[in-house]
Amino acid sequence: MGDTGRRQQCPPTGAVPMPRLALYSLVVCLLAVVAAVVSFVQGSWLGVVWVLLAGLSSNMTWYYFKRSRAQERSVTG
Repeated sequence: MGDTGRRQQCPPTGAVPMPRLALYSLVVCLLAVVAAVVSFVQGSWLGVVWVLLAGLSSNMTWYYFKRSRAQERSVTG
């Protein structure tokens, strides 16, 4: 429960695991895109709001991913 302060182990491929907040915002982005498509197919203009939410959450995904990469680089080297 919570952060124990230990660093995560990298998978054997050497890939860096995706940070949790970036993963959550990516899921929100994908769900917002699906909701926008469904809204537009049903003829609702509410899809515009879903498109805006998808744009915001994609920017959040990019920010959190880049921030975690920068933190890892500053810690390791």
